[in-house]
Amino acid sequence: MILAIESSCDDSSVAVVEISTKKVVFHKKISQEKQHNEFGGVVPELAARLHATALPKIIEEAKTYFKDLKAIAVTNEPGLTVTLVEGVMAAKALSVALKIPLIPIHHLKGHIYSTFIEKDTLFPLSALIASGGHTQIVNANSYEDMIEIGGTTDDSIGESYDKVAKMLDLGYPGGPIVEEMAKKGNEKAYNFPVPMQKTKDIVFSYSGLKNSVRLEIEKAEELTDEIKADICASFQLKAVRHLEKKCEIFFEKYRPKNFAIVGGVSANQYLRSKIGKICENHGANLLLADLKYTSDNAVMIARAAIELYEQNKLKTIEDVDIKSRSPIKGKN
Repeated sequence: MILAIESSCDDSSVAVVEISTKKVVFHKKISQEKQHNEFGGVVPELAARLHATALPKIIEEAKTYFKDLKAIAVTNEPGLTVTLVEGVMAAKALSVALKIPLIPIHHLKGHIYSTFIEKDTLFPLSALIASGGHTQIVNANSYEDMIEIGGTTDDSIGESYDKVAKMLDLGYPGGPIVEEMAKKGNEKAYNFPVPMQKTKDIVFSYSGLKNSVRLEIEKAEELTDEIKADICASFQLKAVRHLEKKCEIFFEKYRPKNFAIVGGVSANQYLRSKIGKICENHGANLLLADLKYTSDNAVMIARAAIELYEQNKLKTIEDVDIKSRSPIKGKN
């Protein structure tokens, strides 16, 4: 079995996955949403302190599996430096104590492997990574052979959802709240712009859309629930349409047979339905993670680690470094 640790942001997660069957035998995650809610976003130092308390408790619960472990997997890039440290230090301590190797895992590649949890891999595939920190399209042939086709120039889609929620005083995390509010609103109430319409480049940007929302909020004499719902619906329409338009350009150029939507925002049903139609129109197989594995979790890290374990790509504690900013750029 492989024990995996994920602490790249504000979720403390530990999982144990059986190597041969890929079966999840243990998984526990402690969310920090309540603690960060009053700040309207993640406070890195607070997140690190909470990881320092939560991770040892969860690891203790997984102690019964220690005798069967062959390696410790851990997210070491990208993420918040102070929170990555907590996970990596815990992994190194276990590696030394149990005398087993480490497998460092790239967080975004872990998200791609979330579609393979308790399944075999299906490569080649293309993936839209939509999360709180990233918006990009990736072509992947294996764990080590992935290349970014297009990424965001500023805010990610998840970040824009959070910021809209904060401007409307709806709470944190903003994604699920805005999605629910949007169901009650009129998506044609506000004519927000679709970002990057004038370019055929596969590139994303959400700062302009976010600013347009801010200006409308400032105009409102009173932010009633009805107005908030209309703003959320109108924002979501254009935020997702931006992804749709860029995905259409991508499909016309690359014609993928397998296309995945991964990351925290991939739980958004509105987004799933819109991208699903694009896949259907182009005859592509749509890959989705189970909803419980769309947000950050250690199961996806363990699943990715199985690939590297089977290739004997194991590390010692001296070999594992932390890289806070390392998006998928090209072949490693």
